[in-house]
Amino acid sequence: MSEAVQEPLTLEDLVAVLRESAGEDEEVDLGGDIADVPFGDLGYDSLALLETAGRVQRQYGIVLDDEAMAVAETPRLFLAAVNEVLCGAASNAG
Repeated sequence: MSEAVQEPLTLEDLVAVLRESAGEDEEVDLGGDIADVPFGDLGYDSLALLETAGRVQRQYGIVLDDEAMAVAETPRLFLAAVNEVLCGAASNAG
């Protein structure tokens, strides 16, 4: 019996969760290169990010560090924090 390997969260995955969690500002193109754009500039406030983090935790079965999430001000930083936990969870499962 082999353990399933947890795939990293991609920018496309994050955009999908953001849209599901908090909708999308019609004036913002989430399909562009948004990795280093602050969430505030993308139309997402701290409550939207809390909901997004909660969905990611439930979907991936992980627990995210509140401090790491608090400083994740861009999609790139958010993905780095999530994927660090995912990599740790995958290596601990093996």
